[in-house]
Amino acid sequence: MSERANPPAYGALIEPATLKIQRLLPGPIERVWAYLTESDLRRQWLAAGPMEMKIGAPFELVWRNDELTHPPGQRPNGFGEERRMQTRIIELDPPRKLAFAWDGSGDVSFELEPKGNQVLLTVIHRRLPDRATLLRVAAGWHTHLDVLVARTTGTEPLPFWDGWTRLQAEYDHQIPA
Repeated sequence: MSERANPPAYGALIEPATLKIQRLLPGPIERVWAYLTESDLRRQWLAAGPMEMKIGAPFELVWRNDELTHPPGQRPNGFGEERRMQTRIIELDPPRKLAFAWDGSGDVSFELEPKGNQVLLTVIHRRLPDRATLLRVAAGWHTHLDVLVARTTGTEPLPFWDGWTRLQAEYDHQIPA
């Protein structure tokens, strides 16, 4: 990929139960790393929760997606105001790679690669247990990463839940059953 080329917006299956999605973000790499590891910054685009930067360290992620955008959009049925998940760090190479195991929904890795004055963020979510989870996760990562792009570029993100609902339907058409 050239330094000016943007990765595709949509995530793709790279194995039957593995989703890969990328975003090009303004650098430097330490700034993007902070959005992955510091609870106050991470809660602006994904989920809050302090983490000890040590392999094997457990931590809890707390999602409050209604707080990510203003307005938040229409929350779909079946989603509460808050979701908590027990997590533990399984790989750590600051400021280039962070991976953790999510309770019940696979492993997630974040890899950062400098590209000039930008940083390529690659998210790989492995071991997705079924198609329904895959569609929710694909729409979720896509929407959360769009919020991260907005936060790091100083723009206003679109309503979270409206984007998530639209993207889940789009992924349902794009990803083979």
